[in-house]
Amino acid sequence: MEPNYTYIDAFNELQQIVSDIEVGDVNVDELASKIKRASELIAVCKAKLVASEEEVDRLLSQLHTDTEKSEEE
Repeated sequence: MEPNYTYIDAFNELQQIVSDIEVGDVNVDELASKIKRASELIAVCKAKLVASEEEVDRLLSQLHTDTEKSEEE
């Protein structure tokens, strides 16, 4: 997996794999590798979402702290 894989790249590739499986474009020999790749892509998406959520929480906490400080002044 590329270290700088974006959420959009991972999500788009995951959608393509799902689409290929749904329409039957994946033969039995490829199925296991496609499912493994899908699992890796899901992990990338989840990690990106968790990191984004943590950053938003940190920013909101900082904003709240800054607001409280300015109200005290």
